[in-house]
Amino acid sequence: MNEEYVYGTTPNAFLETMVHRLHPQGHTLAIAEGEGRNAVFLAQQGMEVTTWDFAPAGLEKTRRLAAARGVQVHPELVDLNEAPWLEDRWDQIICIFGHFDSELRRKTLAAVRDAVKPGGYFLSEVYSVDQPPYGSGGPKERDQLYRPEDFLQAFDGWKILHLFMGEVVRHEGKLHHGLSHVIQILAQKNV
Repeated sequence: MNEEYVYGTTPNAFLETMVHRLHPQGHTLAIAEGEGRNAVFLAQQGMEVTTWDFAPAGLEKTRRLAAARGVQVHPELVDLNEAPWLEDRWDQIICIFGHFDSELRRKTLAAVRDAVKPGGYFLSEVYSVDQPPYGSGGPKERDQLYRPEDFLQAFDGWKILHLFMGEVVRHEGKLHHGLSHVIQILAQKNV
């Protein structure tokens, strides 16, 4: 297994600035979590964190990083096409740079909407459809990139606490490096 953490071991910058808005000891699900940097950070804040990813190597890196930082994370091998979503299960769901084709994205965001408990949160930072010319990370296939309406439609009726589309600088490992075009959202499900 490659020992390198290709996105680094520090949390995503947007997540780090918004973590104080989340439930501090909530049951948290991090989907498409990769190598675990964000999940471990959330566990360090006192949250009970489960990660879903389809790559066994990423889950093993999550376990190693959690052990090195002295926290507990629950990595699970889950393909989002067959995810075991339960209604009103999570206090918050996090998706950092989780990119999927448009059909799976719609299905996943609809499932997230149902799986967050009333009063809970969805937080995400992803690359927008304007990202490819930047060359600083993310998929090249336009169908795997996001538009603001993906979130606005999926979370219609939720309280939008933060919504941003524009340029940010990211230095998160060797695969997210430099000026980037992203969409960020923090939304709260109505009680």
